[in-house]
Amino acid sequence: MRLLLVEDDVMVASGIKLGLSDAGYAVDWVGSAERALDVTRTESFDVAVVDIGLPLMDGLALTQALRKAGQVMPVLILTARDALQDRVQGLDMGADDYMVKPFELPELLARLRALLRRSQAATSSILSFGPLELDTAQRVACLRGEGQITHPLELGPREWTVMEYLLLQAPKPANKDKLLQALTGWDKEITPNAVEVYISRLRGKLEPHGIALRSIRGFGYRLELLTAPV
Repeated sequence: MRLLLVEDDVMVASGIKLGLSDAGYAVDWVGSAERALDVTRTESFDVAVVDIGLPLMDGLALTQALRKAGQVMPVLILTARDALQDRVQGLDMGADDYMVKPFELPELLARLRALLRRSQAATSSILSFGPLELDTAQRVACLRGEGQITHPLELGPREWTVMEYLLLQAPKPANKDKLLQALTGWDKEITPNAVEVYISRLRGKLEPHGIALRSIRGFGYRLELLTAPV
């Protein structure tokens, strides 16, 4: 999943970005609301984490501007302000959630997972498709066989990102361009051909258990159940 972090404090931003990157997010960081508005006009993000105390335009005004521009990605506000009025104002201006600094990283990660589930109409931290299950909270994947025998599914960091994105979209196809954006940020490079590599690896792990990964020409990929395991 690709995340936009809007935070003007370099040390705070570095710490948050490191924690989110370690949790599997592709994180892009900007230090101002104005820059955030610029990048969201041309690039796609799955969720934004926005500090209120930004220079010039603050985080509340940024959130409102994003909504007026038609941006529907979830926005989580981070702030040192903990008054009820501040929380109400943030939510009324278009934020989806609100966290008060200082905060613990596990709670931030849990709130982000909840926002992503909500945006994709998912209701649980466990994503499933046929025999495949991904526990996004524990970052554990498995395949269930006959008699409910569980087979652990080993996934590398980018394989996990691809698999999670495919499951969030299922049964609809996943767009290849958005999948590419979910895999990388500005400080990393990955080619469209590399996506094919991860898709090929996942096919090899899923098809023996009755799940196909179909290519949709000119668009992307879709998970499908085979009539019988191959």
